[in-house]
Amino acid sequence: MDRPSWDDYFMQIADLVAQRSTCLRRQVGAVVVKDRRILATGYNGAPAGIRHCSEVGCLREEYGVPSGERHELCRAIHAEQNAIIQAALHGIRLKGATLYCTHQPCLLCAKMLINAGIRRIVYRGDYPDPLAVEFLREAKVKLERYGEARKEEGG
Repeated sequence: MDRPSWDDYFMQIADLVAQRSTCLRRQVGAVVVKDRRILATGYNGAPAGIRHCSEVGCLREEYGVPSGERHELCRAIHAEQNAIIQAALHGIRLKGATLYCTHQPCLLCAKMLINAGIRRIVYRGDYPDPLAVEFLREAKVKLERYGEARKEEGG
């Protein structure tokens, strides 16, 4: 029997979580894990009670805003932010955890992840935000592209 590594397992779950996204531009999923246990998940979509982009359209797309710019025009909350919010709503501490994400976090998410105590981020897809990478490195958060990761979360 060929079992997936822990990194493979949690990235596959992040891919599944991303399928709940209502973003018209990019479907992102995030899974926060500690000691091989899932603490929280998140995907990008509108706040609770607010119509989704899939229902009303994308203002950033309408204005031709490039990826990684003018986040304030977006209806959605990023997947990483939603994972942090879900943990907070349920009283779950994220300090020392690993984030598995389908895409590299943006600067705003990176700052939130740093302050939430995330120590390792494994991501697959790129995101045009080199300053986020710089912040994560300065904060000594391990940032690893999936496939190049060290299979640290449980070996």
